Amino acid sequence: MTLKLLIAEHAPEIARAIAYGAHLTWPGCQVVIATDGAEALRRFEAEPADLVVLDVQIPPPNGFEVCRRLRTLSPVPILMLTVRDSTLDKIRAFDLGADDYLTKPFDPLELLARLKALVRRTATKPVAPIPTFTAGDLSIDFAAREVLLRGVEILLTPTEYRLLEELVRHAGTIVPHSVLLEQVWGPAYASAPQHLKVFVRRLRNKLGDDPEHPSYIHTVRGVGYRFIPRP
Repeated sequence: MTLKLLIAEHAPEIARAIAYGAHLTWPGCQVVIATDGAEALRRFEAEPADLVVLDVQIPPPNGFEVCRRLRTLSPVPILMLTVRDSTLDKIRAFDLGADDYLTKPFDPLELLARLKALVRRTATKPVAPIPTFTAGDLSIDFAAREVLLRGVEILLTPTEYRLLEELVRHAGTIVPHSVLLEQVWGPAYASAPQHLKVFVRRLRNKLGDDPEHPSYIHTVRGVGYRFIPRP
């Protein structure tokens, strides 16, 4: 399958550099460049991408709004770029559905490493020994990467799915923060707890799980999270 990459970036030199790196990493990669938010949305709706690099400060609508709208259309992996390094901006990006966040100026090799990690999370992997899992109203088909809640499919991003999968595969066991970060995001994120907190909150929202009285994901304060096995 040929990878389709959408780059929404108003600075031509940055967009060209990302496209060049993508072509070296994935020969034959199809790259589409949009210079503003409206064009990015039009391009995506006309031909959905497999991966999106989205600059926060593109002309209207800005990257935050484009991210929000893309999430109503698709679980496509999204990496956001910004010149701002505010923790609140990062949390806002993650809350809107971004999978990763990188501050400008960035190392092109780091950007490509993060994009490759997003692509790996999207890829289907062997899922032995359990092809399916059920806990109360929640069921997961690992082969199809399908998550159902009371029979209705829940649309998860690749990162949300990987986090749920990691918790479920260790159901009943406390999985430490550092282990989840390394397994889902990679070794470079082992000391980035803000990623985990925001994504657990997103996952709980989609599962309708009350953190005060959890049915699925239990917080073990200062240690990690445990998926609650249920008949």
